[in-house]
Amino acid sequence: MTTPDAVPLNDRGLLLGDGLFETLLAVDGVIAHLPAHLDRMAAGCAVLGLSFDRDAAQRVALGAAPGAGRFAVRLTLTAGSGGRGLDRPDAPTPRLFATAAPSTPVTTPAALIVATTRRNEGSPASRLKTLAYLDNVLARAEARSAGADEAVMLNNRGEIACASAANLVWLADGRLFTPRLDCGVLAGITRARLLAAEPVEEVAVGIEALARAEAVVLTNSLIGARPVSRLGDRALPAHGLAARLNAILES
Repeated sequence: MTTPDAVPLNDRGLLLGDGLFETLLAVDGVIAHLPAHLDRMAAGCAVLGLSFDRDAAQRVALGAAPGAGRFAVRLTLTAGSGGRGLDRPDAPTPRLFATAAPSTPVTTPAALIVATTRRNEGSPASRLKTLAYLDNVLARAEARSAGADEAVMLNNRGEIACASAANLVWLADGRLFTPRLDCGVLAGITRARLLAAEPVEEVAVGIEALARAEAVVLTNSLIGARPVSRLGDRALPAHGLAARLNAILES
């Protein structure tokens, strides 16, 4: 495993999206839930057939975290260089690096649309944080062009999967729900923490479930639980769900 000063032009992550990444929250040099992020990257490497040096990944991530302030640290692992076309070398040498960017806490509710770009639930990549994120990029661009903050992505069966950069949780009839992983959902770190702390039902349902929801929140490692104020043309009234979930996450 190498840690480059620059990514060469024959890197498979650059050319083919062959690799993984993690987005971590660092506050004053401390990375939140780093072991869980490393566990997820290790599991993804096992699926992709890549070696993973956990100690090196931890060292690189911590080394990128500034000592003061709130930052998003991106830890990136590529399949390295070599191989012609799609074929990897017989013994690929993964390339590992990390960067940091300031991350201001989000304090406003989100407006959502339903994207036309679909999540491919049949692909293993839909459940991994791979470098091939073009569908998410297109869904987010669709939201931005519509004046919204985020896009709900459905899968090819028409079931709710996720947002372009967040998991979804909603409240209906006094119960909490989130899409099942087999709907093409990334196993979010914040999602997992909420499932461990609260009775959240994992379901495979269509967009009509959100139309009936009393409250909807987005979750990821940078935003925690962010309330949703609008889904398409439907305004959602202010609700205490996001505050309650954030209290759980902060406890």
